[in-house]
Formats: sequence, structure tokens, C-alpha cells
Amino acid sequence: MSMTIETVLTNALLVLPDRVVPGTVVLRGTVIAEVQPGRSHLPGALDLDGDHLIPGIVDVHTDNLERQVQPRANARWPSRSAMLAHDAQCAAAGVTTVLDALCLGDLGFDPGRGQTFRDGVEDLDALAGTGLLKAEHFLHLRCELPAPDMKPALEPVAEHPRVRMVSLMDHSPGIGQYRDMDRYRALRKRQREMTDADVERRIHELLDQRARLREPQRRWLLDRIAHRDLPLASHDDDDVEEVARNAADGIHISEFPVVMAAAKAARALGLEVIAGAPNIVRGGSHSGNVAAAELVREGAVDALASDYVPAALLEAAWRCAAETGISLPAAVAMVTDRPARMARLGDRGRIAAGLRADLVQVRPLDGLPVPRRVWRASERVA
Repeated sequence: MSMTIETVLTNALLVLPDRVVPGTVVLRGTVIAEVQPGRSHLPGALDLDGDHLIPGIVDVHTDNLERQVQPRANARWPSRSAMLAHDAQCAAAGVTTVLDALCLGDLGFDPGRGQTFRDGVEDLDALAGTGLLKAEHFLHLRCELPAPDMKPALEPVAEHPRVRMVSLMDHSPGIGQYRDMDRYRALRKRQREMTDADVERRIHELLDQRARLREPQRRWLLDRIAHRDLPLASHDDDDVEEVARNAADGIHISEFPVVMAAAKAARALGLEVIAGAPNIVRGGSHSGNVAAAELVREGAVDALASDYVPAALLEAAWRCAAETGISLPAAVAMVTDRPARMARLGDRGRIAAGLRADLVQVRPLDGLPVPRRVWRASERVA
């Protein structure tokens, strides 16, 4: 008869859904068996030194893998090595559930993204059953609506069981995060060493392509994946009417709205809003859009996503609690419970009996939260 392994974590400040209390958590098998107030005196209990204990972080959108695949502009890293480095960074940051946001479709500026997507799916399939990944990984398909190669990229993964979310994107010039055309022109010249004439020609080509492809491909995408009933998100919302249209089409998440009006419109329609954690850590958007902290203050954010820095999630939660007037449990819920529910992962995201034992021991250092230990399904992974 096999013995179920039991782990007792004690002398911790438990960040529960509605309060922070000194207490003890008992892990049995892969789940949380008991949540108790006060301190355990069992000789085998692990003393957490009065640190905070929070649920494992759930990241519904990270393209951090792209940064491991291409650590420098002209240096591509072997994909499986990059995936393992990405996974390790997530776990070290307290992220125990990851939705890898892989891009389907290129508008002519990121030709390696298609390869990153294909390799990423292949690597996850190869690694998922090995026990070597520290975090649990799912797929978030970021579909570039005006891109000619979006449809052929989607078809092979349309039925993939690891897909947990699909977002509809449009990174055309003058749209969403690129609505400031002067900023867009400067970015493209810097990225690709293009002349002014090259940039203008490319803008014209992209807008013509958008006029031809965006609407038919949007309709095709929604029809193609309708049977899977996946959480659908729109990306970089900048228009109140478009938010309403999305809601009517069953797109119930507004991901990284770039203006306050779009975020408020989404909330008024009952949509969920994702904001970028790096925006909060940096004190503003890297591309001149609305400050995420302002969205939090206005009650217009449900969940935070790391976007491009896994470590941003924990720090953003602590900053929100310190600077935006919400409680620490509410702030922590934006990176644990709320994103878990958004991705329909009801077995995690809170410290409660019966849920998965995904946990992070956190010690604030001068206000900066530092992960000290991380457990996924009761196993220590960082």
C-alpha cells in the first residue's frame, strides 16, 4: 500500500481570497488538504519564516519564449533549449501555469515568428510528458488578422488540446498600439534600417492588405474555432464600437486595451480586461498607451499578464496593493485566481482545500516581493 506524501508549510502569512492571516497549509498528494490558522508544531513542518504564501501565479499571455529564441537581434537560439530557459524563468518568478502566447501570422517585420510558433508547439508536445518542465504550459494563439499566413498557421493547431485561449490581433500601422503613426514610422526605421520612402511604401502595402484580408479572415477564424468554445480575446482595443462588436461576436476578453475608454466600455459590457504587468512595474506603457495602474484605480482590470517579463507579475501585484488602493488579496487575485478562471482552470488560483498545491513563498525586500520557494502540485520547482 503506497503512502501519500504529506508536506506541512507553517509560520506563513497566507494570502487567502479575502484576507491575509498567519497560518499553516497541509499538502497531500498534489493538492492542498488543509488550511489552518496559527502555527504547526509538527517536527517535520517546514518553517516559512513568516513570509507570505500566495497561490501559484497564472500567466495568460507571455511571449517571453520569443526573447529566449532570439536573445539578440541576429542570434537565433536552439528552440528546445530556449523553451527550457523560458520555463525556468517562469518558475523562478513564481509562475506555475503559463499560457505561451505564440504568434500566428507576420506583417513583414518578424519573419522568425512563424518558426518560433511551430517549434514552440513541437517542443511543448515533446516535453509535456517528461516531467522536465517546471511550470504547466498551455497555448494562447495570437492570430494576426491581416496576415496572409495566419490561416495556414492556425489549421494544424485548431484542434490542439493544449490551446486554452485565442486572441485576435491587428498590428497594422495606425491601429491599436500603433495608432500613433509618427511613433510607428520611427519604430520601423529603427528596427529594419529602412529609408523614409521604404517605410511609406510598406505602410501603404500593409493598409491595402488589411483592407483585403482583415474582415474575411476575422470571420473565418471565429467560425473555424467556434466548436471549441475557447476563451476569446481582442488585442490592443482602441475603439469603443469595436469593443461592442467583439462582445456581440462572443469575444469576452479585452486584452491590453490601449485607451481608458475602450477598457471602460469593455467592463460596461461585462467583458473581462487583461492589463500588462510590465506597464505597472515601469510606471507606464512602453508604447505611449494608457497606464495600467490608472485602469486598476478605475476598477477596469480583472487580470494582469506578464506580456514579455515573467517576473513582472508578482512585482505588479505588490505595487498595485501599495499604490492603487486595492488590498493585497485583491491584487494577488489579479495574477492567480482571476486569470485561472479566465482560462477555465478551476482547479487552481486560490489557497483552499481541494485545489492544486501550486504555491509561492514570497518575502518583500524594501517593498519588492522576492520569490523564495515555488511548488507546483506539491513538488518544489524553484
